Amino acid sequence: MRIAIIGQKGMPAINGGVERHVHELAIRLVKFGHTVTVYSRKWYSPIAITEFEGVKIKTIPTLHTKHLDTIIHSLFCTIDALKNKADIIHYHGVGPSLVSWIPRIFSPQTKVITTFHSIDRKHEKWGWFAKLILRLGEWTTCRFAHQIIATSQTVAQYCRDVYDTETTFIPSGVPAYQKENKSNLLPNFGLKSEQYILMLSRLIPHKGVHYLISAFKKLQKNKAEATKGLKLAIVGDGYYTEKYVAYLKKLAKGNKNIVFTGLRSGQELAQLISHAKLMVHPSDNEGMPLAVMEGMSYGLPVLLSDIPEHQELIKDKNFLFEHGNIQSLTKKLSEILCKNPEELHNEGQKNKKLMQREYNWENIVKRIINVYQLPPLKKTINKTIMASVTNE
Repeated sequence: MRIAIIGQKGMPAINGGVERHVHELAIRLVKFGHTVTVYSRKWYSPIAITEFEGVKIKTIPTLHTKHLDTIIHSLFCTIDALKNKADIIHYHGVGPSLVSWIPRIFSPQTKVITTFHSIDRKHEKWGWFAKLILRLGEWTTCRFAHQIIATSQTVAQYCRDVYDTETTFIPSGVPAYQKENKSNLLPNFGLKSEQYILMLSRLIPHKGVHYLISAFKKLQKNKAEATKGLKLAIVGDGYYTEKYVAYLKKLAKGNKNIVFTGLRSGQELAQLISHAKLMVHPSDNEGMPLAVMEGMSYGLPVLLSDIPEHQELIKDKNFLFEHGNIQSLTKKLSEILCKNPEELHNEGQKNKKLMQREYNWENIVKRIINVYQLPPLKKTINKTIMASVTNE
């Protein structure tokens, strides 16, 4: 099959959950004998390449602005995919799916697949107009895609409840990462192996970085023994959230034990994850949290907010705290940091085995290929439109 993948910022993946998801999916689709084109945005990768591990990389123009980047890029990519007679157009995210009606009208033989990664309109970084457009993107996803993949049970239930649409639940996968034994790059950030808490995330409000900074400071003040010699490493950068990033740095100002590393990749990132004592992810909402899954795949113990998406990964309430509650986060941090190191190691190994068993990319790619081959949910664009009108 000729498969065009649209919606991600680019490939090879530098950062970002969707970008990493597409990267891992695309290279495996090629190994199954498919011709795969992944569309890229020029600003995402500093080096323009045309191929990566058999995947065709096509850079298409766009406007690098917060509100127009995705929709313009998705439009031009869709036109190019149709011109090159793609058998499958696979959109990633509800924003890119805004243009999914185009292949349904102008190329009825092309199958349209959309992966619904998360309920983006709930993210605090968007204003009311952007949230309205993302809501429209949800509608186009549920009305025009031949098949929809939901990466979490929460998203699958949301599609049933709000749009009366069935999806196929397929979680994101995660590679079987091996711990990076070298730690020579850690001193660049003032860190030592096993002596820091890690948060790996974009610095955007709904990820809850401010909760973690506040809880860490509170723990330092009230239970100094629990944080003795320990640092908090925040790995990632903002995404059109300059004011929020400035707020975080102001919140951490004067605390030498809170380290902002900025965006990291490659060996730097591997070492930062491998040598952390604990990963914390205090999000208010998520799709499928790939950063957490990466940490678990490396064998890290993780402390997560109790949102439904996190509870799909972690059932043990000892490693969950009430989302948005700094007091709850502080209490759980204290309990975990006081645990025997062997207990934490065992928890990390349990996480690693879970990732290898349930979120193995080799199995997940087969399930996605099976979705490509399923009969359409909607046979014709006319029936889709008529059904929408009738429902309203």
